[in-house]
Amino acid sequence: MKKTGAWLVVNALEQLPISHTFGVPGVHNTEIYDELNKSTKITPILVTHEGGGAFMADAVSRTSDTIGTLVIVPAAGVTHALSGIGEAFLDGIPMLIISGGIRTDVNKSYQLHEWDMHSVLSGITKKTYKITTHQEIMSSVFEAYNIAISGNPGPVFIEIPANIQLFKGEVSEIASYRKPEINPIILGSQIDEAIHIISESKKVGLFLGWGAKEATHISVQIAERLNAPVSTTLQGYSVFPGNHGLFTGMGFSAASVPASENAFKDVDCLIAVGTRFAEIPTGSYGAKVPENLIHIDIDKNVFDKNYKSKLAIEGDAKQVLECLLLGLTKRNIKKFNAHLIKTIEKDKQAYYKEWSDYKFDRVNPYNFFKSLRHHLDNDAITVVDDGNHTFLTVELFQNLKSKHLISPTDFNCMGYCVPATIGAKFANPNKQVIGIVGDGAFLMTGLELLTAKRNNLGIVIFIFHDGELSQISQGQEIPYNRKTSTQLGDFKLEGIANAVGAEYLVLENDAQIDQTISAALKEAEANKIVLVDVHIDYKKRTRFTKGVVKTVLENFPFNDKVRFIGRAIKRKILG
Repeated sequence: MKKTGAWLVVNALEQLPISHTFGVPGVHNTEIYDELNKSTKITPILVTHEGGGAFMADAVSRTSDTIGTLVIVPAAGVTHALSGIGEAFLDGIPMLIISGGIRTDVNKSYQLHEWDMHSVLSGITKKTYKITTHQEIMSSVFEAYNIAISGNPGPVFIEIPANIQLFKGEVSEIASYRKPEINPIILGSQIDEAIHIISESKKVGLFLGWGAKEATHISVQIAERLNAPVSTTLQGYSVFPGNHGLFTGMGFSAASVPASENAFKDVDCLIAVGTRFAEIPTGSYGAKVPENLIHIDIDKNVFDKNYKSKLAIEGDAKQVLECLLLGLTKRNIKKFNAHLIKTIEKDKQAYYKEWSDYKFDRVNPYNFFKSLRHHLDNDAITVVDDGNHTFLTVELFQNLKSKHLISPTDFNCMGYCVPATIGAKFANPNKQVIGIVGDGAFLMTGLELLTAKRNNLGIVIFIFHDGELSQISQGQEIPYNRKTSTQLGDFKLEGIANAVGAEYLVLENDAQIDQTISAALKEAEANKIVLVDVHIDYKKRTRFTKGVVKTVLENFPFNDKVRFIGRAIKRKILG
């Protein structure tokens, strides 16, 4: 039988858990868009910029059981999408990228968009495909999907030349997707060793990353059985309930909140799950990890990179932790730390009071997040960007459910929040979805709100507006005593709100917090976009900022350390 390539690719996509595609149509993919227009299962979404589309796809994968999918033009569409693809790759987020390609049936050079995309994408995708025949389309799409979701998940790219999309070609059958069988893991001896290490330890701690996102319930049971403090990575901040008595916060270094730093000081056995001990959660590698490190991850390549493990267990976090819990239960292994929960809570409240009592001129971040938590549903999804607000969020805000707070992490790309909030709302239409973004990051992708407007999405974007790139400026201010290229200048958020058809609310002081947040969420319920101009006060620095600067400086060579400190003091005195 004969079918067009466009028909074959859409038929394959319809068999996968895909609800939306994101992208911009062009001359090299219009046939695919025409087929998507006929689909009753997949809705194609026009985005303002392919980079925004990639962030939307990323958020779909992070917050749902569907896979975020791009349909883009070659060359320029690909380069526009690179940041979002890179974020998904480094953060371990599955994504399908379908691109058109130049015609292969004409003997002509210098065609529009003629460029080797695969050489560029090879470094930020798990695999790339270039389709040469109609027969291989469906099997390639199915294989790409399996690769994207398996092992350490990530993006996979497929190029389909325009002529193959447009014209009919011979296929032997219309293939059907079959989910691959997953063989159960056998961990007997490793689980025994883990239990032995745990039983010989005085105090156990849990350090959870994004890889533990499907294992929240089991993690809670293990933590309670071992009476273990629990901290997370930045990306994994949502994987353990924020209101649980054993939860301490992000990380456990000097760049962490006191509850984390104090609770982990005397831990002599650390169970690390689904984490790579990357720079951010370790406070620029300032975290002190005990010799008894049990490291569990689906990717064996992460073991022993930054911290030496006593025992490395390769496998899916949920499966491994289920085996570990069963072993601990059978052997009736428990730990007791009589005052741990009380101490954690005392440290938390002391830190909150430190923020509550601080004299701010504008909106107090602690009061904002306290009110936000009060007004949000328990299953609300919160999306944050990269910036000072990111660390304020994880230090002052309680998230309650796994995969319900997302953030760009290892690629650490500014501009993530607005499009990712839109993507999360597409994937979760019946949940509250809000974004928290700095004004600098908002300016990068804020016009993507037009996509939300076209689709009548009810979302709230809280813009922390202080007129500068505050995270960087604070990082400059401490060692340099001056700021360079971080001032954004004056701009009117109300004008931007009007331009994209959003409701505009301004939050100038603490007295307005409750009323403004409540009003914003109510407007979103009516399928309106709401921009809240939050006059945030960044005067008080986060523990993360202070801790990282201190750790980095301490690790400088002695002569350079003296030079930097001397220069800072001199500038402080002389101006």
